[in-house]
Amino acid sequence: MELLRFNYDRIDFLDQKIDLGFDCPLDLHCTYSRDQILVAMDFMKPSTVREGVKYLPDKKTDIFFVTLNKSDKDYSPTTMYHDYSINERLFHWQSQSTTPEESPTGQRYIQHKEKGTYILLFVRESKKDVAGAAPYTFLGLADYVKHDGSRPMNIIWRLEKPIPAKYLKKTNKLVVG
Repeated sequence: MELLRFNYDRIDFLDQKIDLGFDCPLDLHCTYSRDQILVAMDFMKPSTVREGVKYLPDKKTDIFFVTLNKSDKDYSPTTMYHDYSINERLFHWQSQSTTPEESPTGQRYIQHKEKGTYILLFVRESKKDVAGAAPYTFLGLADYVKHDGSRPMNIIWRLEKPIPAKYLKKTNKLVVG
């Protein structure tokens, strides 16, 4: 009982379900591999996804896979995106370097609420950890706030739920870096 009480007192968050309008086993602020995320979204060919964004038209969902701390050896100059949290609700994200705002993809991001599509944000600190490929933490649903630029677009997203304090310092380059 003492061990249970000790552990209970140290719970720093409770996982929560996210309503996406369809069954999804992914819980808010939990950690998953890229393959687990894609298979959970019924995309059964995760090894075919090479980029940091995957749009699933049948689910009307964009999945963003964000790596915050990128190294020159793992990423090309055109993929060294500047992604970071601004505060517990706002997240700055750069689109792929070939995405102009007037493109169908750029417009899908800007008009996602009107079009009834979802933006899911998954973030990790670096590409690798001691076990190999680092997992992603599910920060939840995001809504478009504003953008500037093109190729890449700099987009500010508002998260439906705040980033827990234990992740905020890791995601906020203005504080960390």
